[in-house]
Amino acid sequence: MDKRRNDLLDQLIYAAVRLAAMLIHALPVEFCLATGRMLGRVWYRLDARHAARARANLHNCFPDFTPGQCDKIARQSMEHLFMLVVEILFTTRLIHMETWRKYVELGDIEPTLELMLRRKNGRGGLIMLTGHYGNWEITGYTLATLGFETVSVARALNNPYLNNWLMGVRQRRGQRVVDKKGAAMEVAELLQSGGVVAFVADQNAGPKGVFVDFFGRKASTYKSIALLAMQFEVPIVVGYARRMDGGFRFKVDTQDIIRPEDWKEEADPLIYITQRYTKAIEEFVRAAPAQYWWMHRRWKTRPKGETAMPYD
Repeated sequence: MDKRRNDLLDQLIYAAVRLAAMLIHALPVEFCLATGRMLGRVWYRLDARHAARARANLHNCFPDFTPGQCDKIARQSMEHLFMLVVEILFTTRLIHMETWRKYVELGDIEPTLELMLRRKNGRGGLIMLTGHYGNWEITGYTLATLGFETVSVARALNNPYLNNWLMGVRQRRGQRVVDKKGAAMEVAELLQSGGVVAFVADQNAGPKGVFVDFFGRKASTYKSIALLAMQFEVPIVVGYARRMDGGFRFKVDTQDIIRPEDWKEEADPLIYITQRYTKAIEEFVRAAPAQYWWMHRRWKTRPKGETAMPYD
């Protein structure tokens, strides 16, 4: 009985979201983005718990910021999330081979493209990383549009109808998405065969993670990315897609490339790799902090003996 009721609720939510998407597509993208910003401001005032966590995280990461600055950036961060939903809905409609230059500016990504071309010629795999920053969906979608296939590892949505629809959107141009749960064997096979695997790499990893510095605080980070790079001796590219001018336009760029020779002589390659890519994420977040997901509990797990801060 409960299962049937939950399934019906999932279907109703899915139908409501599809209806909203249809209405959104009937409107100009700039109008929808402005509406998203407005809804974000409303949510910021209504959702006191997440707003307080975002402000606390900003205060801990940017101690020189005034309370007013933290409040403004926390609000903009929530606006950013609503804009992200709008952008996902418009991506397949606006970005294709003939139009992508209108919406996407490529930064210094030639070394990344060279690595991807090497992979296409059967000469090794590649790991690509980003964070919950900007529009992390745009990078993979744009690369797929240009003919560079990637496989993204992501957690499936709880609602299976929404999940299947969103996966269809994300995979429209050739980007494939695999469920984070149970993906270990498939990811290993992909890297071994020269595939490109992408992760969003700034989640709290819990007590089994390795602690590295992130904005001056220890943050539990997954070991799996560094272990995969070490096992298959593949480079790691850390990059981002940053929104430009508040509209549907993005800059896709590379922050760092970590190559196997970089960690060969390190005493602890796992720590070295994990710290280096985490530092790269921190660097691009600092460049535009309002585009980061500050309400996320990134510092939830604390090292043994360390007292958690409020809202961790």
